[in-house]
Amino acid sequence: MPSIAVYNMNKQQVGEVQLSDDVFDVEVRESLIHQALRIQLANRRAGTVAVKNRSAVRGGGKKPFKQKGTGNARQGCSRAPQYPGGGVAFGPQPKIYNLSMNKKARTAALCSVLTYKLQTNKITVLDKIEFDKISTKDFVGFLNTFDLTKSLIVTDDFNNNLFLSARNVPHIKMLKHDALNIHDMLKYKHIIFTQGSVQSTEGVLQK
Repeated sequence: MPSIAVYNMNKQQVGEVQLSDDVFDVEVRESLIHQALRIQLANRRAGTVAVKNRSAVRGGGKKPFKQKGTGNARQGCSRAPQYPGGGVAFGPQPKIYNLSMNKKARTAALCSVLTYKLQTNKITVLDKIEFDKISTKDFVGFLNTFDLTKSLIVTDDFNNNLFLSARNVPHIKMLKHDALNIHDMLKYKHIIFTQGSVQSTEGVLQK
């Protein structure tokens, strides 16, 4: 069973937490991670892009000129794609991009990323992250104490002072434990857990 040190906000070790083998010590399955990421990004797409084809463009009901005798190629509509103001040939149309993944596979993908982050020392656990007031300066000082930059902060409850202090800091994002997702865990270099959120995350992924 793996374990990880628990620090306070001054980077002093205050304990150690045992991590679940089922969440933080599994086989890293890159194929599942790729599949889960692809599905998440696909499901974000609205699929509402559309252009007008020749049947949707207003006008053009009359032949531009008679069928024969002009020396030109015959034309049936002035809204054909080759005409200015005509419809678009083979343009994009509304499409549903939604993909699905079964719950066990998605959970395995999340656990794979958490295991990889732990193996590469990209997870930091704190006993708590609290600020007495809203202060971006104090939050940046906290990050500098741990020498962290591009980080995902995972908490077990919403902390208004923490959220507002971190809001304007670039490359920082806050999530509750039940909103963990493949894209954010891969996008951000470090993951900062509170001790309570580690236990909550294990509880969610072991259901």
